[in-house]
Amino acid sequence: MESIYKMVDAVNGLLWGKNILVFMLIGAALYFSFKTKFMQFRLFHKIVKVLFKNEKGKKGGISSLETFFLGTACRVGAGNIAGVVAAISVGGPGAIFWMWLVAMLGSATAFIESSLAVIYRKTEKDGSYTGGTPFIIEKRLNMRWLGIIYALASVVCYFGVTQVMSNSITSSITSVYTWGAENKFLNLQNISSIAVAIMVAYVIFFSSSKKDSIIESLNKIVPFMAIIYVVAVLYILVTNLTNIPSMIGTIFSQAFGGKEIFGGTFGAVVMNGVRRGLFSNEAGSGNSNYAAAAVHIDNPSKQGMVQAFGVFIDTLVICSATAFIVLLVPESTIAGLSGMGLFQAAMTYHLSSIGAPFVVILMFFFCVSTILAVAFYGRSAVNFIHESKYLNIGYQAILILMIYIGGIKQDMFIWSLADFGLGIMTVINILVIIPIAKPALDALKNYEKELK
Repeated sequence: MESIYKMVDAVNGLLWGKNILVFMLIGAALYFSFKTKFMQFRLFHKIVKVLFKNEKGKKGGISSLETFFLGTACRVGAGNIAGVVAAISVGGPGAIFWMWLVAMLGSATAFIESSLAVIYRKTEKDGSYTGGTPFIIEKRLNMRWLGIIYALASVVCYFGVTQVMSNSITSSITSVYTWGAENKFLNLQNISSIAVAIMVAYVIFFSSSKKDSIIESLNKIVPFMAIIYVVAVLYILVTNLTNIPSMIGTIFSQAFGGKEIFGGTFGAVVMNGVRRGLFSNEAGSGNSNYAAAAVHIDNPSKQGMVQAFGVFIDTLVICSATAFIVLLVPESTIAGLSGMGLFQAAMTYHLSSIGAPFVVILMFFFCVSTILAVAFYGRSAVNFIHESKYLNIGYQAILILMIYIGGIKQDMFIWSLADFGLGIMTVINILVIIPIAKPALDALKNYEKELK
């Protein structure tokens, strides 16, 4: 077992510690931005139009808007809060500028990979679609063994992500409420872990919805959590109007290595912003491909546009909202704080007594939506490995167990496994999509001709 620990740490140290993934993702983002002639800017109005047209297949399958909710659910999680806070703490406000920049470029990567997921997906007997990077690898490259490695890395990643999200929920609750802390079994952390596990199990196994129960749930959760967060941020911005110009000025001045904030150097400013943007919106990891492939739509480019828009929403809206909340607080109020403690202090400053409870509600919806999304993604990954419903049921049962385990304790090795799985996924996905991007680029050209 110790050898496994060492291997995981070594791979994570190489991919994450040495920033190899950062350079791979930036390279892919720049390459695809130029190859698509910066479609994310040229066709932005068309992207929004495709999203809200809400097309569905003849059998009432999954629409573009629903895959957008699914992709957003996976992208938006605890990292959009804790990760952004960490980026600001280490790199200063300037990190936000680089976070914005990498999101705008990375949306081109999301377009290409999602378009390929539609082109190389699998049609099931009931008319539904299943796909993702493993299916692209098998159909386009005839390398099923590599697809299985990617699918296994996905499952490993999702088990770890589930624990991280579950622990984020219970930690946010117990940091505000301490009921039953002295009781070994009937304490708030244990009860909330069980409650979240039961709720997710109900959605996955027992929902009576005629559609996919996960999709149906996310259709309700994602818009709600986005609305309450955006409304809260708008209130904060309105009540701090006079401070906004100086905040924006600080972001841009610090982006290029101006006055050091929180001990950040120019390299730390750039790298923390880039990493936060890349690892939050997931463009290049192939995660969103599982969602993209499920859509009932007549053109791969349309779905590529939907996932590209998801990158904008994740980073330019949700991550920026977190940054603004923190940066509009006097430094003396949050001095010495970090992570969720810093964010809760910032929300309490802005919203007074409802600040801390609001964070609890926000974390609950952010994290539950991510858990449901990876449950859906994992089904596709397991289906690729073997088309056994019992294997998939086993995956989902273990996922429920992980919710409880993650809720009651932090297992840093499991969390390292999540980074390990995501790292392997990203390396494989980028190395695969760059040489086979032509069908996606051709689909974009054809779609632009249709528009004309």
